Amino acid sequence: MTKSPASQPTTPTVQVLERMFTLLDILAAHEQSVSLKDIAEQAGLHPSTAHRILNDLTIGRFVERPEAGSYRLGMRLLELGNMVKGRLSVRDAALIPMRELHKLIQQPVNLSVRQGDEIVYVERAYSERSGMQVVRAIGGRAPLHLTSVGKLFLAADDPQKLRAYATRTGLAGQTRNSLTQLPKLEAELTQSRISGIARDNEELELGVRCMAAGIRDDHGKLIAGLSISAPADRLDENWLPKLKATAADISRALGYSA
Repeated sequence: MTKSPASQPTTPTVQVLERMFTLLDILAAHEQSVSLKDIAEQAGLHPSTAHRILNDLTIGRFVERPEAGSYRLGMRLLELGNMVKGRLSVRDAALIPMRELHKLIQQPVNLSVRQGDEIVYVERAYSERSGMQVVRAIGGRAPLHLTSVGKLFLAADDPQKLRAYATRTGLAGQTRNSLTQLPKLEAELTQSRISGIARDNEELELGVRCMAAGIRDDHGKLIAGLSISAPADRLDENWLPKLKATAADISRALGYSA
């Protein structure tokens, strides 16, 4: 009978593979090449055993030997890593965590990305039990300065880019709460940079408030935002740690390391 994923072993069942993984981890912890002696000591292996495995890894280009007796990670790992990265999708990485967060809070959870001067909603987890009509459908757009995720992207811009955005858009508002003056927007963005969180206080739609946390790729670049939408009188500050943790989990899945 085939084992379920939960019953699979958490460590390699073949000893040489376990040792190989250990050696790769040791090399990954060093920016410079490492001597065979140091590698063997850190791995708890006899030098001849470490040498034999490293030699096989060198043949496969997973490890390089820049000079006799020293090793570093090889270019094959970069090639494979780029292949994996090319298959990664922020939507695919976010979908299950978004659904889990929605189950916890019972309010819509949105995934948005930036396109020019707008954010685009690319995925959403919600249900009828939220008691709130979805304001923007998947594929819908909204100005950056009127949305919580949009403010995350504006907060990541330098002052010149922010002023250029304000000039292009005129910071047009949609409700009485919309931030249409640059100094007020700048003050809020400063707080977002400090906290890592951005908010929409009925600025896009009256009766709806949002909070958002950023999602970053393996280079630390902000590539998307995760937001919670709720009726204005129901937005719960206790959701904030859950939101930040979910965004961090998605970022890690994309290769980001804080």
